[in-house]
Amino acid sequence: MNWQDTLAELEAGTIRAANQDEQGNWQANIAAKEAILAAFKAGENTEFSGIYQGFVDKNNLPAREFTVENEVRLVPGGSSVRRGAYVAPGVIIMPPAYINVGAFVDSGTMVDSHALIGSCAQIGKNVHVSAAVQIGGVLEPVGASPVIIEDDAFLSAGVVIVEGIVVKKGAVLAPGVSLSASVPVYDCVNQVMLEKGADIPERAIVVPGTRPVKGEWAQSQGLNMACALIVKYRDEKSNASLELESLLR
Repeated sequence: MNWQDTLAELEAGTIRAANQDEQGNWQANIAAKEAILAAFKAGENTEFSGIYQGFVDKNNLPAREFTVENEVRLVPGGSSVRRGAYVAPGVIIMPPAYINVGAFVDSGTMVDSHALIGSCAQIGKNVHVSAAVQIGGVLEPVGASPVIIEDDAFLSAGVVIVEGIVVKKGAVLAPGVSLSASVPVYDCVNQVMLEKGADIPERAIVVPGTRPVKGEWAQSQGLNMACALIVKYRDEKSNASLELESLLR
């Protein structure tokens, strides 16, 4: 399949930049990522007209344009969805926000102001991507899996997720949580430290935390490093706290 067909299928949602196997594990779609890289190589910088006058980008990767028939609410004010990104009916995008090539955003999801959904990131159904959330993208190496946010997750303001982290169904990340392959996550409920880069479990409620830096000198200075803490798992009470968001969709 050539890159033109791949971009069209990514945009239509018929193929994805990452897929989930029968065991629930996510893996990168290497062929799709290679096609995206080929598109960048084939493209030439061009000047755009219309509402994008003054901008320069690859001629074959322009911003998408939506109509009422797409059933996507793209609110005016500086947002952009690049070619090759899938945005499902029922998605709301508040300005300014950016969704990059290869990304997949499923139905019922809210993408709030100043949010970034990076290249090839996969966002499930009914996810809330709050203001200033940064979801990292990845194109190279082609075998690297992108960030995955599964259905019904809630990402509060200022959350940062990079390096292929998977946030499982129904998890809630409190404001300011940062997750990467090097940030330790402590499950205070089960009293364990997750392996670095491990999935955030289903329905986990995660808050930012700190831990002491090892070493006599660092400890004498009272130095701490960032970590993330699972402080509970969602129950009916915590679900009720999210009902207001459902009413606002």
